[in-house]
Amino acid sequence: MNVHSPASALEPDAYAPGGTGRLAGLVGGQLDLRRLWLAFRRRLRLFLAVAGAVFLAAILLTLSATPKYTATANVMLDTRQENVTNVEQVLSGLPADSSVVDTEVEILKSRQLAERVVTALKLDRDPEFNSAVAKPTGLKAVAGGIAALFGAKAPSQVALSPIEQQKQHERIVDNVLGGLSIKRAGLTYIINVSYESTSPQKAAQIANKFAELYLLEQLEAKFDATQQATGWLNTRLSELRGQVLADEAAVQQYKIANNLLSASGTNLTESEISNYNQSLTQAQAQVAEDQARLNTARAQLARGSTGEDVGEALSSPVIAKLREQRVEVSARVADLQGRYGERHPEMLKAKRELADIDSQISGEIQRIISNLEAKVQVARQRAGAIGGSLGGAKGTLAANNRAMVGLNELQRKADASRTLYESYLNRYKETSTQQGIEQSDARVVSKAKIPTNQSAPKVPLNLALGLLLALGAGVGAVTLVEMLDSGLTTAEDVERRLESSYLGAVPLLATVAEGSNLDPIDYVVAKPLSSFSESFRSLRTSVAYARLGEPVKIVAVTSSLPGEGKTTTSMCLARTAAIQGLRVIIVDCDLRRRSVNRLLKAEPAIGLLEVLSGDVPLQQATVVDEASGAHVLPLAKSSYTPKDVFGTAAMDRLLQALRAQYDLVVLDTAPVLPVADTRVLAPKADAVVFLTRWRKTPQHAVESAFRLFQGTGAHIAGVALTQMDMKAQTKYGYGDPGYYYAEYKKYYAS
Repeated sequence: MNVHSPASALEPDAYAPGGTGRLAGLVGGQLDLRRLWLAFRRRLRLFLAVAGAVFLAAILLTLSATPKYTATANVMLDTRQENVTNVEQVLSGLPADSSVVDTEVEILKSRQLAERVVTALKLDRDPEFNSAVAKPTGLKAVAGGIAALFGAKAPSQVALSPIEQQKQHERIVDNVLGGLSIKRAGLTYIINVSYESTSPQKAAQIANKFAELYLLEQLEAKFDATQQATGWLNTRLSELRGQVLADEAAVQQYKIANNLLSASGTNLTESEISNYNQSLTQAQAQVAEDQARLNTARAQLARGSTGEDVGEALSSPVIAKLREQRVEVSARVADLQGRYGERHPEMLKAKRELADIDSQISGEIQRIISNLEAKVQVARQRAGAIGGSLGGAKGTLAANNRAMVGLNELQRKADASRTLYESYLNRYKETSTQQGIEQSDARVVSKAKIPTNQSAPKVPLNLALGLLLALGAGVGAVTLVEMLDSGLTTAEDVERRLESSYLGAVPLLATVAEGSNLDPIDYVVAKPLSSFSESFRSLRTSVAYARLGEPVKIVAVTSSLPGEGKTTTSMCLARTAAIQGLRVIIVDCDLRRRSVNRLLKAEPAIGLLEVLSGDVPLQQATVVDEASGAHVLPLAKSSYTPKDVFGTAAMDRLLQALRAQYDLVVLDTAPVLPVADTRVLAPKADAVVFLTRWRKTPQHAVESAFRLFQGTGAHIAGVALTQMDMKAQTKYGYGDPGYYYAEYKKYYAS
């Protein structure tokens, strides 16, 4: 015989304890709404209790909450700017894009702005934000009064350390920020500055102060930027001014050192060379002219001329005067020659006078020719001197040109310094003119007005949220309880969670026989056609076919824990079988409890152990149940022994004898987990009926018991659920026979 151990004991699935197998309502991978509804219905009281408590708490919190009021001021980032001056600002305006608007929203939420509001409105003295200045009430007031009697100072009178003051200040700022709400109105440039406070006047005042200080902070930022830029430019200008003076002085010193003086913007050497060029040209022209005159005079004299036709002679006043004298003398010589002849003294005198004049003319012409030669010589010397001076000036110019490379570098440096200085000077003047005309990048569209209606608590919204929260808490409680419910309730639980056969269910008598005062073992005899009796007949039928092809005569009834109805089930099973005419015997195998005796209300002197020891025969120890005709092999009152009696050969012989004499042998055994006897006895039975108390026995306990049966050779026919509440089962067992109990209960005779 083999024990059928459920695989779920080792591999828990979605139906394992703590899982959501029962609540998930999945059948074939589809959502089963009926199963969910049943789970909710059977936990309806828990749901109503939890939901009612949560909703009541929400109502109490709403009614006890302090009313708060919200005031809103609207600030717009203005993309338009007044163009008072056509001067570029030091700190430019804000660009009108989405990221800038979001940035300004965060600035409005900043702690720095909140601290300024606290300081401006003296909120550190307001009890709403500083609990230290609030007047104590209730127990605090009583405690403060008692402390004052003993001379103790109030908390507000105790001097705080700097660190504690800082912490207190931070708490005040946090409290102020807690009531602030800054939101952008859609995709517009409008920012809503809202503040929530217990006082409507205070809410409007704080909201307006946030907007006001935000604009002021923008102006201060621009003013500080302009002032800082002006100061920096002034400092930089002083440095650049000194640099310009130094660079220009270096240029002048270099000019002086390298004789690069100039006048009217022109280099003196270049002017000198120009003058030398002009003078040399004139001198060379004069030389050429004087030489031409000399050459012409010489050529005339070489041709036999007396020199009178020489150009210089023609213009000589001395020669002109001598010629006048010669004309007069020639006229007298002609006259004397005609009058007196050639030998006349007067004639000779006149000829000598004429020769003298000619001699003077000739001498004067020679002097003119000599003067021309002197002039040519002087002109040539003058041209040579000018040419020498020109060459010297050109050498000086070449040296100056070489020195101009350094001068140009110094000049460029000086020009750059001056240009930079002038640009900074212009920017300084522009920046100076901006002070006092800064404009904020935003403006207040509408100031916050004193609210007339409270904004919190919002009673309808709170009640709606409280209702939703209550429903959620109720559903959560139901879900949690269902998840923590590890008990077995239906045939599906047994088959899927334990992977074991479901033998049937034994109902709780009070749920199927209302008003009956009979014990279950007596009820099956008194009401053999009742649904309660039918449950045992169904159980016996399931056990009879537990082993296909093999008869099942010896049945061991056990469970994992005490109190699961083993003895009651055994007695009822035996009695119903006996009533049907079968030869039945029930053997009490629970050495510690002897529950069969308690149910039969008898204390026999001999019983099972005496038969096994051979002291008495089986027939003598057997007791007949007069109500049903079944036989009972009890345990004597003082028959407990620590010895292993079930694993002996005597027990095997007893079972063989019982198998031969009876149609059904029911072994009422001890629970598996606390006692080892059942594990010894179970392999000797044809089938083991494992009982589990409906909704009570944890699945882990059943799995642990199954693990203990592994390797023993016991054949577990299946699991039967006991003490089932048939009324409650209609809320659990969808698809289970018990689910339809209300439909077929009238079928049975009462």
